[in-house]
Amino acid sequence: MIDKFKELGISDAILQTIQEMGFTAPTDVQSQAIPLALDGKDVIAGSATGSGKTLAFAAGIIQKTERGKGIQALVMTPTRELAEQIKKEFEKFSKHDPINIALIFGGVSITPQMEALTMSEVVVGTPGRILDHISRRTMDLSKVKTLVLDEADRMLDMGFIDDVKQIISQCPKQRQTLLFSATIPLDIERLIERIMNQPIKVSVDSMVDPTMLHQVYYDVDDKVKFALLVHLLKSEKTGLAMIFCNTKSNTDFVVNNLKALGFKALALHGGFTQDKRSKTMDQFHNQDFELLVCTDVAARGLDIKGVTHVYNYDIPKESKQYIHRIGRTARAGENGLAINLLTQRDHDNFSRVLRDYDVLVKKMQMPQVERVRIAWKGFSSDFSQEEGRLPMRGRGGPRHGGPRGHHSGGPRRDNRQRRD
Repeated sequence: MIDKFKELGISDAILQTIQEMGFTAPTDVQSQAIPLALDGKDVIAGSATGSGKTLAFAAGIIQKTERGKGIQALVMTPTRELAEQIKKEFEKFSKHDPINIALIFGGVSITPQMEALTMSEVVVGTPGRILDHISRRTMDLSKVKTLVLDEADRMLDMGFIDDVKQIISQCPKQRQTLLFSATIPLDIERLIERIMNQPIKVSVDSMVDPTMLHQVYYDVDDKVKFALLVHLLKSEKTGLAMIFCNTKSNTDFVVNNLKALGFKALALHGGFTQDKRSKTMDQFHNQDFELLVCTDVAARGLDIKGVTHVYNYDIPKESKQYIHRIGRTARAGENGLAINLLTQRDHDNFSRVLRDYDVLVKKMQMPQVERVRIAWKGFSSDFSQEEGRLPMRGRGGPRHGGPRGHHSGGPRRDNRQRRD
């Protein structure tokens, strides 16, 4: 059953865990990257989230780590949630060959992290808090053998590139570097030239199956937008669903009104404490709640099983973020549906997506929707269209130009783009 994993050079202890987890064959990125990593090569993997990349870099680290001899591997990630997920995966894969792993990120007390670092062989963390420990001299990277940059393009987008460079300068020059990134923009290419030694490129596809992912959009008046979302949530047969908003305020607005209507919904955005964010993800992973309303903090890196629908309540400003959002569904051979709700202010962003990526998005007829009572910071009103049907804006489908860009109309409180 696991002969193909064994052929990659994976140790018996990790093979035992893989067998217990029910994996029967390695993914493309695992097949290509694991032998290279075990051989000490620098690797650039253009692999998207969901392709099994954690095992691709964890296997070599676990096998090469010497217990009790200091920090020998550093894994940098852009977000706290991704750092937590990677640590959990390390713990699973090292179950029969345990190593000490320190989880390092901001928003929580630094004291327990200091204690963990004194006993750790592997560190998984975010750049800001890693730098904090370096400045306090509570983290010694002089013995690092393997450096992993996960979601490197995302760290660039979030403004961490200078922090990353500073952290790398604290690691030995003679080391192995593994870089994983969904895209390789120019700044990442420059970083690669600076920090990597004759890297070998591995390019594989995501586990998201485009033939299983269907994308649609509705052209909707802003006054009916929330009512349409409620209508679709009631009429669509879903497993877990993720609803993406561009701002914290819109996320809070949507989740609070969904809960008032009886939906089992949770919110996730950068305004929450780390404890609350971690608890939210655990509840959604465990399917205690059916809907996760979130900003793009949850769009990258998190492998959430059972997501059948992705709703873009707001269309993201950056077109590549749209691709990352819809990649939360249609995973591992399952069907998925991405539903976009377009008001006038979303048209420019959506047209940019259609221009930058070859995606087929079907225009849907506006259904009749029921009046929905909503509240915004204490203000309540009935929010729905009066006659039950709105005229369609835009001409043709997305393949023929799609929605046209306008910036007039819509509540101005939601119009600011913020990075959460």
